[in-house]
Amino acid sequence: MNTATEFSYEAAFSRNLGLVSEAEQGLLRATRVALPGLGGVGGAHLQTLARMGVGAFTLADPDVFEVVNVNRQLGALQSTVGQRKVEVMARMARDINPEARIRSFAQGINASNIRAFLKDVDVVVDGIEFFQIETRELLYRACREAGIPVVNAGPIGLGASVIVFTPHGMRFEDYFGLEPGMTRAEKLMAFALGLGPGLKRDIDPRRVDLEAEKGPALASACMLCAATAATEVLKLVTGRGRLASAGQGVYFDPLRNRTCALRRRPSLTSSLRGRLTRWIVFREMHDLRRMHERELAERAAQHCTPVLKAAASA
Repeated sequence: MNTATEFSYEAAFSRNLGLVSEAEQGLLRATRVALPGLGGVGGAHLQTLARMGVGAFTLADPDVFEVVNVNRQLGALQSTVGQRKVEVMARMARDINPEARIRSFAQGINASNIRAFLKDVDVVVDGIEFFQIETRELLYRACREAGIPVVNAGPIGLGASVIVFTPHGMRFEDYFGLEPGMTRAEKLMAFALGLGPGLKRDIDPRRVDLEAEKGPALASACMLCAATAATEVLKLVTGRGRLASAGQGVYFDPLRNRTCALRRRPSLTSSLRGRLTRWIVFREMHDLRRMHERELAERAAQHCTPVLKAAASA
C-alpha cells in the first residue's frame, strides 16, 4: 500500500479525467466540504467525495459506531464498533487520499460551534440524523447567513431525494413548510413529506420508534443518496449542469423505476391540503400523534403555571 510520501494525487484520481477536466479536478482538490453527520448517508457521502478527489473536509458527529449501524453505515465494521465515527471516517478518508485536509468536531454541531464548523467551507452536505430537526434548522440558517450552499440527500423508503439549498434560493423553512409554533412532530412530518413519497409507500410505521429515534433504512438507499449528493457537489464546484435546487428537487424511486419532481410543501397548519395531510398521517402514525399531543399538553401546562402563581399571590 502506498504511504503518504509515495502518494500521487494525479495518479490516484486520473481515472476521473474524461468525465471531469483537469481544471475541474483541480477545483475539486481545492474544495472543502463540510459533513455534519457521518452515519448512513454521511459516511457514504464522505467516501464518495474523497474518491472524487475533494481535497478538504470538515467532519462532525458525536456518536460511536454500534452493531446496529452495520447494515448501512460504511464505517461500521466489527473492528470499529465502539469507536468514534469522526475518527474512523477521517482515517478512512486519509487512507483514500493521504493529502486530505481534515478538521473534526467530535462533539457534533451546536449553536456555540457552528461558525467554527463552517469556517472556510465551500459546500455543506447534510448528513444529520433524520430526527435531529432542531440541529438541521440551525445548520441551514447558519449556512444561509454565511453564503454556503447545502446539499440535502435523504434516504426515504427504498429511494432517495436530492434538494440543493443555495444562499439566494428558497429557504429550507419555506420549502418544507416549517412555521413558528409547530410542534416537533409536525416539523418531522413536514420534513419527511418534503423529501418524497417513500415515507408513505415503503415504510412500515410499526418499525418507526419515535421515542428511541429509530427507523428503517437500507444501504442501497444510502448509496443512492451519496451518488446524487456528490454529483450536486460537482455541479456547484464546477458550475456545470443544472442544480436540483429547492423547488426543483428530485426523488429517485428505483423500486418502481421512476423519478418525480419535488416541489415546495403546503403548510401543515395554514393550508387546507396540508391540514388534511397532517390528519391522515396522524391517523396512521399513532406515535407521532401522541408526540404532538404531549407537546401541546406541555405547552399548555407551562402557560398555565405563571397564571396560577399570579392568581395565588393576588
